Amino acid sequence: MSLLIAIFAMLQYRLWFKAGGVHELLSLRHVLATQSTTLAHLKDQNDALLVQIKSLKESKDEAEAHARSELSMIKKDETFYRIVNE
Repeated sequence: MSLLIAIFAMLQYRLWFKAGGVHELLSLRHVLATQSTTLAHLKDQNDALLVQIKSLKESKDEAEAHARSELSMIKKDETFYRIVNE
């Protein structure tokens, strides 16, 4: 009888604390959930960038607006004014 209890205790120890046990499984599930959330966020960013790329390729006005706002480009004979808030 004591042999069965010892075997059972050994198996329980391996199940809960050794590599591949319940503790490691719970840890990996947490890592998976974190990475899934990050992946979903990155997919949303990629989709937004693809929409922006498509609009820049299809519309000359969109490309000009992007160049003006993001790159601070100006047309020839234009004056650029920068307002600095203090």
